[in-house]
Amino acid sequence: MPAAHQQARLAVDIGGTFTDVVLELADGRRLTTKLLTTYPHPGEAVLTGIDQVIQQSGLSPGDIGLIIHGTTLATNALIQRRGAKTALLTTAGHRDALEMAHEDRFEQYDINIDRPRPLVPRYLRLPIRERVDRNGRVLVPLDETSIENALAVLDQHNIESVAIGYLHAFVNPRHELRTAELLETARPGISITLASEVCPEIREFERLSTACANAYVRPLMAKYLERLAGELAERGFGCPFLLMTSGGGLTTLQTAAKFPIRLVESGPAGGAILAQQVASLLGLRRTLSFDMGGTTAKLCLIDDFQPLASRSFEVDRVYRFKKGSGLPVRIPVIEMVEIGAGGGSIAHVDKLQRLQVGPDSAGSEPGPAAYGRGGDRPTVTDADVQLGRVVVDTFAGGSIALDTAASTRVLEHDVGAALGLDLDLAAFGVSEVVDENMAAAARAHAVEFGMDIRQRDMIAFGGAAPLHAARLGEKLGVRRIVVPTEAGVGSAVGFLLAPIAYEVVRSRQQNLAALQTDIVNQLMDDMRAEALAVVRQGSSDENFTETRNAYMRYVGQGHEIAVRLPVEHYEERHADVFRAAFEKTYAKLYGRVIDGVDIEALSFTLTIAAPVKTVEQSLPAATRRKRPEAIARQPVFDPTSAKRVDAPVYLRDTLQPGDRIAGPLLITEDQTTTVVTSIYDAAIDARGFIILTRREENSDE
Repeated sequence: MPAAHQQARLAVDIGGTFTDVVLELADGRRLTTKLLTTYPHPGEAVLTGIDQVIQQSGLSPGDIGLIIHGTTLATNALIQRRGAKTALLTTAGHRDALEMAHEDRFEQYDINIDRPRPLVPRYLRLPIRERVDRNGRVLVPLDETSIENALAVLDQHNIESVAIGYLHAFVNPRHELRTAELLETARPGISITLASEVCPEIREFERLSTACANAYVRPLMAKYLERLAGELAERGFGCPFLLMTSGGGLTTLQTAAKFPIRLVESGPAGGAILAQQVASLLGLRRTLSFDMGGTTAKLCLIDDFQPLASRSFEVDRVYRFKKGSGLPVRIPVIEMVEIGAGGGSIAHVDKLQRLQVGPDSAGSEPGPAAYGRGGDRPTVTDADVQLGRVVVDTFAGGSIALDTAASTRVLEHDVGAALGLDLDLAAFGVSEVVDENMAAAARAHAVEFGMDIRQRDMIAFGGAAPLHAARLGEKLGVRRIVVPTEAGVGSAVGFLLAPIAYEVVRSRQQNLAALQTDIVNQLMDDMRAEALAVVRQGSSDENFTETRNAYMRYVGQGHEIAVRLPVEHYEERHADVFRAAFEKTYAKLYGRVIDGVDIEALSFTLTIAAPVKTVEQSLPAATRRKRPEAIARQPVFDPTSAKRVDAPVYLRDTLQPGDRIAGPLLITEDQTTTVVTSIYDAAIDARGFIILTRREENSDE
């Protein structure tokens, strides 16, 4: 095998509308393709896309050194309730914890409030006699007879997957392990998830919810991943096959099949990793990542080149944007706000004559009306086509022939006629509503963390984001907008920048006034061993980095904050180190500390990450030239003047570092188009990134 070919890598991202494939060659060049997602077997689009880029490159499957995959399949299965028939075995007297939740109201004044429906109905939440206290001491031995009695219920309802979640098993998992052993012997084909493995931390409701969610999607995901891995092997791909996790790291096929719940936000996490890399390359310390695809838009705050991280996430919210209305899962995740605003988001006029856009999406089947696949409702993509923002000849690299007449028809019928608007204003109304929805979500997300959205730069990627970034940036008041290369397949590119990493969590309550360093040290040693075992499956490089956090609070408070800990063997003096780190973090969040109150740590996390292998590329000199030549001109609706303007169209591949063009204009490429409105200038930097800057800030030009 030629040495130059050994480092070629593939990245695949399955979204709700499109499947993106990126092939990175040894010299850093990338070949990309975008296909409509194939719902009956998502791997069909994956394999077709891989075949296309492999053929373009002239390589063979044996030349590929790594395949990285991210997917929304686990998320979609939870939202659409298409998972396995699942049962829960739990401590007798506690089976209603899933339904009781926090016993609060996320919508205070809605008397008809809808609550998220548990994945496991009550008749399949089976009580098992056993009890362990909070310190791990056995109070009631495991009654194996109650497990045998549960087998009849599992058989009666054809249960495919079982979650086992006992009270305080995160401290002592002995009873969960024994139950799993008995089930495996009695029903060897059944899928088993242990809450003490998938979520070994305090808070019973979240732990059981996470275990049930993992059990619910595990058979589906394991079957999909094993099938895809087999199909790749049949084609001659013998390289490692890694999965992107929600926390921004890569993990092995075996770990992903065991804990598929960690994949629920894998695609958006890849986008955040790309934005983090772009921010670092350009020295942008305060940025907003804007990822808009066919189904959703994702916005993430990145400070000092690090995206916000969290250990909590909600799936399938009854009130889509209302915190507390979904199924909680406790997994490492990059903190972002995700809303139903994508190219396929459907527009309609409600009974109060209000124009609404999303969260329902046309997806890829049938897709927007413009795709000519039977879509008969107006979408954001249809509005973009009508407004002149899409270059029809280059859309999706020419693989999708757009039906502009269909877009016109559905917009006129469903929006224009209903509101008494002409075609341009009907399309502009759809675009404005979706842009304002995204702006409102971004503002609320920033305020939640005490941040000012106006002092940020924006990094825009995804198939639809460059079309909407300028207008969204205008609404938010961001300073600059960056559209990186391969923006249309940004999340897949982000996969190639992610480290092989794994995070482990353990809950052990520790008061700093009486810190038991022997317990903490043993905990860290156990977590490091578990994380290393996973990372070493995917990386032969031993130059690992280790990150530790404690989730701490003042005694008496209800919630914790993440506090970075030093990586070393802890001694008694570290109680003061932990306290200082907590107070610094607390003061940054809340502007003050509380004197005279003890501090406690409830949970600890440890992450092991292998180094990221990137290809260094030489940068050309950015020499400014005369205005580049446009390939065409087309009428584009300009939001500033609310009328059509004759805008030049440029091919991104023909623009050179140093080029600068005043808007309005379009810069098109195979996977997306960047819309530059009349208040922006577009410049090409040395890396080929498009930099949009407000014209009033360019007085020297």
